[in-house]
Amino acid sequence: MTTNRRPLIAGNWKMNGLSSDGVDLASELAERMKSINDPPFDMLVCPPFTLISAIGGALSGSAIALGAQDCHADEKGAHTGDISAPMLADLGCLFAITGHSERRTDHAESDEAVKAKAEAVLAAGLSAIVCIGESEAERDAGRTLDVNKRQLAGSLPGGAQAANTVIAYEPVWAIGTGRTPSLPE
Repeated sequence: MTTNRRPLIAGNWKMNGLSSDGVDLASELAERMKSINDPPFDMLVCPPFTLISAIGGALSGSAIALGAQDCHADEKGAHTGDISAPMLADLGCLFAITGHSERRTDHAESDEAVKAKAEAVLAAGLSAIVCIGESEAERDAGRTLDVNKRQLAGSLPGGAQAANTVIAYEPVWAIGTGRTPSLPE
């Protein structure tokens, strides 16, 4: 199967890093990208919200895109501690992750919530990274395809296209375990 889609290498820094370390790392990544002539991939960094502005400055002029780890579905309002997609765009983000397994699990985010966030991301002119993936129990029960189909159908916004949406398959059972996913049998 041939595709026109360029691979995207995305680094989600999760809740790690302080200003000086983050800027140093981003600056080093930007320098390394300069040494690659016409890379066959796109690169994206998604630091914690507190570092987005500083990391954006360190990546300025490089081939590395800036993204966010999450956003709120609403454009504005009384949502203490939340960040809207337009705020992320204002900081220079080009992408926002929605539906990460940790958000689905730790914050009980439903497919509907993920879809609302992805719609907000697209409405702000950003690209959405919609995460899907099954737990170990779901995998062991032979429900991998059913879970991923349900999450995909329930999480994708109406305006999703290849140009503005990335589907990230993250099997929850493989995160940090050293286990490698393979195609279902």
